[in-house]
Amino acid sequence: MNINNVKFEASFGTSAQLRASDMPEIVFAGKSNVGKSSLINKFFNRKNLARVSGVPGKTTTINFFQVDGVRIADLPGYGYAKRSDSEKRRWGELMEAYFASERNIKLVVQLLDMRHEPTADDKTMLDFLTEAGFPFVCVLTKCDKLNKTERTQRRAAFTENPLLGASLGIIEASAQNGEGMKELKETIEKMLEE
Repeated sequence: MNINNVKFEASFGTSAQLRASDMPEIVFAGKSNVGKSSLINKFFNRKNLARVSGVPGKTTTINFFQVDGVRIADLPGYGYAKRSDSEKRRWGELMEAYFASERNIKLVVQLLDMRHEPTADDKTMLDFLTEAGFPFVCVLTKCDKLNKTERTQRRAAFTENPLLGASLGIIEASAQNGEGMKELKETIEKMLEE
């Protein structure tokens, strides 16, 4: 997969807009403010591929990108408290429709903030991925913000967390210095070959 060939495809805000899945999909998921857009931009070595905002919960659509016959799905961040009830319902309906629409999902890249314990919403998402049988890898973002001791402690906490039991692995990543991008690319390519 040549990540330099990535291009934006489309954004959809309602389930009715979703197109049928016609190629393998890699899904990026995570709570608001976990650094998903920044990580996607770092992964593809592009500054503005995924829109980055200082305001959490800014991504409210599923954004699709294409790269070498693979579709990348950037899901809206979950768990942002300041969204209206109608917005939360729309988001929930969009997510349900996406995962229920017989897509060729090869891998879900589940982002978790390495500095903190998984939130209730993270736990719900991890439970869903496990129960639904979607293959997923956990990417621990913002690892560069921890010192060596903190990082060792947080790594142990995630490794021992039963919620991550079904995960294909844990990758520590930084959108700042690029740590973890090589491992993530290798994991994605391995899943695309299966």
